[in-house]
Amino acid sequence: MTGSDNAAAGRAARDRRAAAERAARDRLAADESAATGPTRTAVTLAQTFRRFWRHPSPWMILTVLAAALALRIAEGGWTPADLRAPALLVALFPALEWVVHVFVLHWRPRRVAGLTIDTELARDHRRHHADPRDIPLVFIPWRSLAVVIAVYPAVALLAFPRLGEALTFILAVAAVGLLYEWTHYAIHSDYRPRGRLYRAVWRNHRLHHYKNEHYWFTVTTAGTADRLLRTYPDPATVPTSATARNLHAAA
Repeated sequence: MTGSDNAAAGRAARDRRAAAERAARDRLAADESAATGPTRTAVTLAQTFRRFWRHPSPWMILTVLAAALALRIAEGGWTPADLRAPALLVALFPALEWVVHVFVLHWRPRRVAGLTIDTELARDHRRHHADPRDIPLVFIPWRSLAVVIAVYPAVALLAFPRLGEALTFILAVAAVGLLYEWTHYAIHSDYRPRGRLYRAVWRNHRLHHYKNEHYWFTVTTAGTADRLLRTYPDPATVPTSATARNLHAAA
């Protein structure tokens, strides 16, 4: 290859990167304009909350929460030990959320012994990245959620020495799960961000979808586990990814 060929190839590569950068900026601007633009009809928090309940996963989680609460009240015998596991869960949740997002939702399909190992969670998450405005894809798939609901209470009942502690932990997990579903839905809904804290979370997740899918993995918080695990860079220093909407594709 001659020097002129090398120069032409370099220019072509730079042009592709520039085009990807412009496309990502345009997608981010269009999405944020849809949620915050002055010409769009405002969507209230109450409207957003009502629409949240049109989807199955919030009702599934709420059912577990209500059942665990009723059983815990019936069991009685509250002690300070009941608070240990829920407090630890809340403290660790940003890191747990980061781990699930990176290793479960961004799972790359693998061939093992002639079989493709993939999950509904990973498949739906790839579809979610392809179209972040497709609201049903924002929620945990109900089949996968049903498996989780069947497994984690059984594990909790075996893991804790007292029934009361197990029920309190099941209740806490359901509450945190419902908070996650609501936050993720609110971020992708048409509700306009109000308040510095929510806007930071809102912006953080949009950077993950429209700037670079390799950073900003937390959903319910901003700058927590991402800072600790070094996935919270200055956006100006991060190249715009050409694969944010097509996970695992060749750039």
